[in-house]
Amino acid sequence: MISRHATHDALAAALERSRVVALLGPRQCGKTTLARTFVSPDSLNYFDLEDPLSLARLDEPMTTLRDLRGIVVIDEVQRRPELFPVLRVLADRTPLPARFLILGSASPDLLRQSSESLAGRIETNTIGGFTIRDVGMTAHDVHWLRGGFPLAFLADSDADSVVWRKNFIQTFLERDIPSFGIRTPAATLLRFWTMLAHYHGQVWNAAEPARSLGIGETSIRRYLDLLEGVFMIRQLQPWHENLKKRQVKSPKIYIRDSGLLHQLLGIRTMPELLSHPKCGASWEGYIIEEIITRVQPDEIYFWATHAGAELDLLMFKDGRRIGVEIKRADAPRLTPSMRTALEDLRLDRLLVLYPGGRRYPLSEGVEVVPFAELCAGNHSLVLGESL
Repeated sequence: MISRHATHDALAAALERSRVVALLGPRQCGKTTLARTFVSPDSLNYFDLEDPLSLARLDEPMTTLRDLRGIVVIDEVQRRPELFPVLRVLADRTPLPARFLILGSASPDLLRQSSESLAGRIETNTIGGFTIRDVGMTAHDVHWLRGGFPLAFLADSDADSVVWRKNFIQTFLERDIPSFGIRTPAATLLRFWTMLAHYHGQVWNAAEPARSLGIGETSIRRYLDLLEGVFMIRQLQPWHENLKKRQVKSPKIYIRDSGLLHQLLGIRTMPELLSHPKCGASWEGYIIEEIITRVQPDEIYFWATHAGAELDLLMFKDGRRIGVEIKRADAPRLTPSMRTALEDLRLDRLLVLYPGGRRYPLSEGVEVVPFAELCAGNHSLVLGESL
């Protein structure tokens, strides 16, 4: 079993300070395993809403929950949205006999009942699959190829991992999506998701997928928001600076898990990945997800102008503006685009992340940093402080 100490510690701290804690993330990413380190699945305090016995116990939720003490876990809470008003009443008791850890496979926007019923009472924590910090840099290639979903990463072979990811996508589209009340055919969503894989790392344009699928751009927008809401894609929004330059105003699209991206692109092995036209874009998205998880920035954007200047990632952290360029190259060099971003965006620091092993400066405020060093350190490296 791969330990996830940082995630466990953050969740434990959240349960100490908050009455209700929501642990959200995609299905099969390890939420249940993490929750079971706090409450045994055999305990009366554990409810799995995919288990008929748990569902039967919650036929009268107020009666069942009000006498419980300690931490109470409710897994797959989106299946019973009527529980949220009950949790609000139970969370307002003084003294507080129980705290609630609720697990869900959808974002707060899709779990709108929680934001309305539990406003001011709930703390949200979002997790994904294994990070490179969890598995170690020695497993970088396997982690990048297979992604972070535990059963995909831990498969006995690349072929077994491919089978797991194929089945995951099929089950997700045929069973999980309809559970949210979405009636779009699974085949249509699979075609759309595959199109998004080819847009990975590119600026979004709804017109082309709409034409290909023969539907309106409004429906395309709804599909996009749906896949973002269930943590399958990331829409990286553009940053607009007050400049006399035409700036890109559409988001960039990324498949959040590199293993699912490769599955949708038909990439099965490391040699296939390294020779694929989307190799660079795949590594860019992989690094962006790792940076966001590691640094936990306050805000994230990308920036681009129609003249060609671009910044892969603009992070706001502790009042500072940190730019990140991602280069899959042996020895990145200072480019005109980097100079433009540094000046126009008034960056406090610009990091150039690459797969090499040596750290070196490019100019004042610009430094090339090995990806491994960022993962081994902490966000003080990003802020320019000593490790």
